Amino acid sequence: KQWYQRRVRGAQMLLLAASVCTRKGNVLLSRQFVEMTKSRIEGLLSAFPKLISADKQHTFIETESVRYVYQPLDKLYIVLVTTKTSNILEDLETLRLFARVIPEYCRTIDEKEISDKVFELIFAFDEIIALGYRENVSLAQIKTFTEMDSHDEKVFQAVRQTQEKKKKKKK
Repeated sequence: KQWYQRRVRGAQMLLLAASVCTRKGNVLLSRQFVEMTKSRIEGLLSAFPKLISADKQHTFIETESVRYVYQPLDKLYIVLVTTKTSNILEDLETLRLFARVIPEYCRTIDEKEISDKVFELIFAFDEIIALGYRENVSLAQIKTFTEMDSHDEKVFQAVRQTQEKKKKKKK
């Protein structure tokens, strides 16, 4: 419903990708929310560090084709790649939510911890954005949704454990 309302209102806040990268531009995690080729996202993210200047206080950069909205996190950057027609205020609010999600799943904000928690972070990112559009969720809801247990998964695990116990008894 929210997606439909935004389309009807004409709001074009489209988030193309959310990424975590090092200050040198090495990508640790990137989640694309719209279809794009690997070379396209790699090209966009490799261009990002070259566009940042140390003396600027801005948290966004516009190019001919996209807008980068970013925030430093210790030695890393969280980078959102959006369309130029997106609402910058919504983009900044979305960026703040992404920046709050990472410490929620990672004990430390460093390359190793991000790499160790990459799937948990991607699942959390998927709760924030659907088809390029922001979902109306809070940090607590994201945590709840990603921790939800699946009944089918529990049944599968129980059956598997039973089968393993039977195999051990036969030996």
